[in-house]
Parts: sequence; structure tokens; C-alpha cells
Amino acid sequence: MQQTLEYWLVVVIARGLGRLPRGVARLLAGLLFLLVYCLMGRLRRVGERNLQMALPELSSKARKAILHGVYKNLARQMVEFSRMDRYTPQNTGNWVRTEGLEHFLAAETRGKGVLVVTGHLGAWELSSFYHSLMGHPMGMVIRRLDNRRLDAFVNGIRCLHGNFVLHKDDFGRGLLTSMRAGKTVGILMDTNMTPPQGAFVKFFGMDACTATGLAHIARKTGAAVLPGFMFWEAAEQKYVLRFGPEIQIPHTENVSADIVEGTQRCTSAIESWIRRYPDQWLWVHRRWKTRPAGEPGLY
Repeated sequence: MQQTLEYWLVVVIARGLGRLPRGVARLLAGLLFLLVYCLMGRLRRVGERNLQMALPELSSKARKAILHGVYKNLARQMVEFSRMDRYTPQNTGNWVRTEGLEHFLAAETRGKGVLVVTGHLGAWELSSFYHSLMGHPMGMVIRRLDNRRLDAFVNGIRCLHGNFVLHKDDFGRGLLTSMRAGKTVGILMDTNMTPPQGAFVKFFGMDACTATGLAHIARKTGAAVLPGFMFWEAAEQKYVLRFGPEIQIPHTENVSADIVEGTQRCTSAIESWIRRYPDQWLWVHRRWKTRPAGEPGLY
């Protein structure tokens, strides 16, 4: 019964927002997330703690403004996801553009597959969807939702234009198959992990346990690795899908060191983009929860 109620609540909200004018839908979604900000104190405190640790040079007022921006960004994403089933190349052309596509096309041309380093930054759902809409379908490594009916609904929208889902419980095999077929897969690399699936690398100057699977697969297959994110540019009133230059994954005789260094390079790329758009990253996630042996918890 609970899962059925969850499913219909999401469907009704998504369909309702999807049929309203974008401005009205954003206003309503913004009010909803303002309510979440006020009522869900635990998430707010996690965000405040993360910002204190990662950006200590900022004033409390500046950190609060960033945290408000996070919720505004989530509201925008909610609206875009609710409208994605109606998007076409024609009706998105005047409010979405791409930068750095040449980096992706060059990587794709090599034929060994492309691994896109991304994260919960900007419009991550719209990012992969728009890429498929423009003729470049890709895979996404996703954790299954506990509500399988809701999981099927969400993935149905994600995959409308040729995208495909690789579930985290068996993504290694799926990644290898995809790379050998020359496909593209995006991996969200900014979430907390635990050993042995993760290794500690520096993220905002602090040890952060980070997934090493991408570096393993890239080193094994020779797949190209490059960062890709979609950001909301308020000055333009447009989303911009940006691809950065290729990230080189080391390939020496020391496999373990190569994996850690490759993971560090990917994490550093993510950090550099977060610093440019701090109010569009998911600061309310406990990114530094896992600690090296003997260290106290941070939350």
C-alpha cells in the first residue's frame, strides 16, 4: 500500500507540473522545496556541515545562500523531469545549448567506448536525456529504487530516446560489455562509498571514499574518460551541457596506484566544476561519511 501511494503521488505531481507553464511549475516546485528546506532539518544540517568543511573561507551568509541555491536547483530539476516526455530537438533548441561537444565526439570516434564522469551537479537527469535527444544515447549507472513500480516509471522517462540503465548491483559486467561495444556510459562519481568498492582520494582537501569502478574499467578497456555536466546559466536563462577535455587514466605496472590516481583525477575534475557552480551541487549528501580507519566521524 505504501509503495502504491508513493507511486501515484510521484505520478500525479510529475504529470501536474509537466502540464503547467514552466514559470508556474517552477514557482510551485520552488515553494515545495522551500518547505522541504524548512522542515527537513537533518538535510539542512548536513549541507551546512559540508559547506563549513569544504569551503571554510566563505562567510556563513555566503554558505547559506549556496544552500538555498541547492534547493532551487532541485526544484528546477523536478520541473524539467516532469516535462521531459514532451521534449524534442525542436522545442529545446532555444533554451539548451552544448559546449565542448568536440571532446565527446573525438572520444567516441576512437571506438573503445566513452565513460562520462559526472555527478549530482547541475541538471544531471536532463543532461543524459538531452544527449540522447540529440542523437547520442548513453547508459547510466543507477541504483534501483526500492519501489520497483516507481523505478520502472522513472527509467521509462530516462530511456525514451535510446538511453539504457545499468544497475549498480551488476554494473561491472554491463560496463565492460558497453565499452567493448563502443557505447557511452555516464557514472555519478560524487557519492560516499565504502571499501573495497571505494578508495580514499582528496575531495575539497579531505579524504573521501570514492568509487574506483570507472578507473578499473577505463584502464582495462582503453575507454576514453571525460567530464560532462549540464548547468543552469541564469544570465542566459539557458541550460548548457558542457564536456571537458579527456581525463588520462594512468597505465603503469602498479595497477593499484593507477586506479587510485585515476580516481583522484576524476574526483578533482568534479571538484573543479563544483567550485564554479557551488549552488548546483547536492551538498545535503553525507559525502565524507566513510572515514579512514581510526578517524572519528564527521557528522
